[in-house]
This record gives sequence, structure tokens and C-alpha cells, in this order.
Amino acid sequence: MSCGISMVKYILFIFNLLCSICGILLIVFGGLLFSNIHNIDDFSEALRTQQVPVTMIVLGTIILLISWFGCCGAIRESYCMSMTYSILLFVLMIGQLAFVIYIWLQKDKYLVIMGDVVEKAWERRTRRADYMDAIQISMECCGRSSFADYAFQGYFPPSCCRDTNNCRQETVYRRGCKQAFVEYWDRNSDIIKYTGLIIAAIEFVGFVFACCLANSIRNYRRRADY
Repeated sequence: MSCGISMVKYILFIFNLLCSICGILLIVFGGLLFSNIHNIDDFSEALRTQQVPVTMIVLGTIILLISWFGCCGAIRESYCMSMTYSILLFVLMIGQLAFVIYIWLQKDKYLVIMGDVVEKAWERRTRRADYMDAIQISMECCGRSSFADYAFQGYFPPSCCRDTNNCRQETVYRRGCKQAFVEYWDRNSDIIKYTGLIIAAIEFVGFVFACCLANSIRNYRRRADY
């Protein structure tokens, strides 16, 4: 094969090796977050309530699978694996573009879904307060609509204050978590859209490189047969 195609082969291998490492890390961190599943009797309830770690594990597995085809196809100069990698990368790119378009066109609906996340966390707080606590700490907010939502219980959870050892009405966060969470995603929706487009563009370049490599491998083997 030519020098240019050999360079493409090693670029694809290194790129997919890095992607494989990212996929493994996602699976590991998702598994660590999901490791407390033995505390929940109903496995389906665990899958329903622990959407973030499940998403991380599934996404990591998909990335690892696609990267494995890319690495093996490049280093072994396999036409079949390189084409499989190209097809999987193309499908992933289309799915990502569909997600970006959905956020672009259905932003209001997307923000309603984000608001429902807080609603569900608030409803489950008596059974599992960790989700509500995580939102209150990260968003620096308190309660569903405001800190007054905790007035019925006569005290505020430590996650409602910056100083967790001295959480009272004078030091509590004033803003409600639903408003804070929706505003956060509203502000960052453009970042998500443009980041998705950039990643899709990188995936398109990888798709073109993989197709070129697969085509070169096929032509090289055809010439070798003569």
C-alpha cells in the first residue's frame, strides 16, 4: 500500500485506540455508579431510576464495539472489519445528527423533559434522596419550586446550603431546583448542539478515512491475486 494509505491506517488505529479507552472508562464509571443495585429489590426499578449509569454503560459498550472494529480493521488490514466499522460509524453519525436536530427543533419539549427530571426526583425524595441532593448541590438550589417546599418538615437538608453544617433559613439557597435545572439546560443547549455537530463532523472524517482504507485494501488484494 502507498505511504498515504499506511498513514491513514495508523491514524485510524490510534484514534480508535483512544476511543476504546474512553469507552472502557465510561463502562467502569457507570458500573461503579450502578454498583449499589443490590440495595434495590426490584431490578426493573433500578434500571428505571438509575438512568445515568445505565446510559454510561450502554454508550461505553457501543463506543468500545465500534472502536474495536476500527482498530482490528486498520491494524489487520481487514476489508470486512473496515467496512463494518464504516457502516457502524455512519449509523452513529446519523443518530447523533438526529439527536441534534431534535434538540434544535424541539427545544421547548426538551426543556419540559428536563423539568420532569426534577419533578420525579422530588417525588422520590422520601425513598431516595440522593438524586434530589445531587441536583441541589450541583445547581445550588433548594426544593422543587423554592426553599419553602421544605417548610412542612421544619428543617432543610444539608444539600440546600453551601455550609452543610449550618443549614438554616438565613443561609439556604433561595431558588427552586426546577427553575435552576431548566435554565441550566436552556443556557447550555446551544453548546450541546454545536458540540454534537463538531463530533458528527469528526465521525464523518473517520468514515471517509475508513472507506478509503477499505477500498485500498480491496484493490491491493485484487492486484496481488493477478
